[in-house]
Amino acid sequence: MNRAPLYHELAEAPADGRASWLEAADGVRLRVALWKQGSRGTVLIFPGRTEFIEKYGRTVRALGARGYNVAVIDWRGQGLSDRLAPNRALGHVEHFTDYQHDVQAMMAWVDRELPDGPRFLLSHSMGGAIALRALQRDLAVERAVFSAPMWGLSIDPLWRPMVQAVAAGGSTVGLGQEFAPGTNAENYLRSAEFQDNSLTSSRDTWEYLRRIVDARPGLEIGGPSIQWLNEALNETRELLRLDPPDMPALCIIGSQESVIDRKEVIAYMERWPDALTTIVTGSRHEILMEKQVLRDRALGLIDIFFQEA
Repeated sequence: MNRAPLYHELAEAPADGRASWLEAADGVRLRVALWKQGSRGTVLIFPGRTEFIEKYGRTVRALGARGYNVAVIDWRGQGLSDRLAPNRALGHVEHFTDYQHDVQAMMAWVDRELPDGPRFLLSHSMGGAIALRALQRDLAVERAVFSAPMWGLSIDPLWRPMVQAVAAGGSTVGLGQEFAPGTNAENYLRSAEFQDNSLTSSRDTWEYLRRIVDARPGLEIGGPSIQWLNEALNETRELLRLDPPDMPALCIIGSQESVIDRKEVIAYMERWPDALTTIVTGSRHEILMEKQVLRDRALGLIDIFFQEA
């Protein structure tokens, strides 16, 4: 009854994965997937904004080859989880902390499916902000890896006050479910060209991701809502005021990062006593979806870090 679709062939993921429907504490239906493929622990993948489970198919396969079980979630408002606005293309959430309901539902499900063994966290971009909040709330994992965490958005300092004013003002006057300025219903994978994209320098990966959204258009979303933008700005500002969690952490960030605020990330990691930051030379935003040599380098670092637990 709880079985959900999982397009493993399209994702190039191991065929023995299983997806399920969960219900968060506030009634939102979520899709999660699990691959039981190793004895070295379970990696919980927290994806970024606009992402979906299938996008991590190759990462799941690579982690499985290293002996890890892997669980991935579609956050509320994206993938096949419940959309939160009438316009299904809108990346919307009412409150950024609502994502913590999704974390709790995912963790309870993983505990039922795999009650034994260590848990490791691997988060990307927006998932890094959700992860940091969850760690502040004592998420039960051994170690945490952040890939280009969204602890600040890459906004020109001259434009930042106006962006913040528009986000806050738009939410206040009832425009929260409108697209944020400069965005629309089209998914980035459709609107951008490979040569100018900010995600990956790998043409193979770019074409792989395009194939997925072309074959299953219900998976993708477009730009964020004004409400999402306002919530994201407030959440990242609040997170950076908090002391780092008491948890070993690794942050990997590309030398060509242009989506999130690298300075904010590096400054926060410097405050984290038991943490290491590694710059992946040549990588753009999607380090785990970069050229093979860059992906292997990042996964090798992650594997070593997890095994030091």
